[in-house]
Amino acid sequence: MNERREFIKKTALATAGLAVGTKAFSASSYNRIIGSNDRVRVGIVGFSDRFRSSLAPSFGGHAKKMNFEFMGVSDLWNRRRDEAEDYFKNKDFAAKDFVKARNNEELFARKDVDAVIISTADFQHALICAQAVKSGRDVYVEKPFAESLDDAKVAIKAVEASKQIVQVGSQRRSAPNYHAAYDFIKSGKFGDITTVEMTWNVNQPGRWRRKKLVDEIRQEDTDWDRFLMNRPKVAWNPRYYLEFRLFYPYSSGIPGQWMAHQIDTVHWFSGLDAPRSVVANGGIYTWKDGRTNVDTFSAAFDYGPFDDQSKGFQVIYSSRFNNSAGGVKEYYFSNGGMINLDTNEISSEGGLSEKQAASMGMKANLLPSMSLKSGAKVSTDANTGSDPMTSLHMLNWMECIRSRKETNAPARVGFNHSVANIMATTALHTGKRVVWDNAKKEIVTA
Repeated sequence: MNERREFIKKTALATAGLAVGTKAFSASSYNRIIGSNDRVRVGIVGFSDRFRSSLAPSFGGHAKKMNFEFMGVSDLWNRRRDEAEDYFKNKDFAAKDFVKARNNEELFARKDVDAVIISTADFQHALICAQAVKSGRDVYVEKPFAESLDDAKVAIKAVEASKQIVQVGSQRRSAPNYHAAYDFIKSGKFGDITTVEMTWNVNQPGRWRRKKLVDEIRQEDTDWDRFLMNRPKVAWNPRYYLEFRLFYPYSSGIPGQWMAHQIDTVHWFSGLDAPRSVVANGGIYTWKDGRTNVDTFSAAFDYGPFDDQSKGFQVIYSSRFNNSAGGVKEYYFSNGGMINLDTNEISSEGGLSEKQAASMGMKANLLPSMSLKSGAKVSTDANTGSDPMTSLHMLNWMECIRSRKETNAPARVGFNHSVANIMATTALHTGKRVVWDNAKKEIVTA
């Protein structure tokens, strides 16, 4: 716990030191206008499981039509570089002279890279995104956008000072059913949001574990110092490298991995950028395998206008690794009923009935029963393949690189979900109520 508090204090200084390194790349040296007939050459930053199972197939499904191709990979582990080369050997959406870069400095120094997809360890996303846009590259960056507020600020400043196209991997923002829910809420027909309930439950002792690879990886085959970036310098630990999602400060675990997707829809549907306050709790109750991130987590968020505390709503979030009952659920409630993004149905369930309304001299308030536009059910499986949401999200990024229009999930979206995640993580680690100072854009423990 003390180490966590100390990290929070020291991150700003460490981040400032790292950010200097990104100045080595000048956007003007590489940036060019991409015409409709030009092939867009994309570098891979991090040949991860997520990249292989979903991002690469999603990219490949649109590459020919959009005239995109993978030109190479940057990965610190030589095994991953070789695996990437082998993976793309017979793929028609990768260059024949596929490049293997040992690090991002090597990749970004090349002139044949127009854009990059970042799929690295969670804590690296923000600073690599900053490095990429400063070098003049468009970016698709996986969520969470950042795992510390200082890193998030470095990244958003770099992106907003550039002309680069950035898509954060919040793929719900490209799904038809979520757009239908957003449109219904914004039409005013739903009424004010009163409560949001969200869950993400699995029963997977092996989730985020890489036991075989942990035994096989050797420090001399990778670059441990580069991996750590601005995190505390510690001795080589293959579990930190390969199972980073289980260990803070390399990942917040549940908030960064799962809640980031779900809390983003709250910001989107409500138009609010950050929670006013958060309390959280959790523990390692079942999978006692040396991890430091909890296997069971709950949080309560207060959302509403910062200048009017009389208005607002709560978000109740819970997630567990030790029982899968309930799966992934996202329920939005108003006084008139609910939106169920599991069944994609709008209903009057729980709305103000005629009987209850009459007793107070009021009129009933009941939503109509209707279906949202079809959308894929969210899977809790680790290897989701080229799922429809990610495919649509990747296509949106490609189209925006061509049109230079803003993506469905620009960097500000990532910054906002990061604020919520970091507030919840801070509340969990400190045991205190955590508040967002909207004027100073800072996280404060109450």
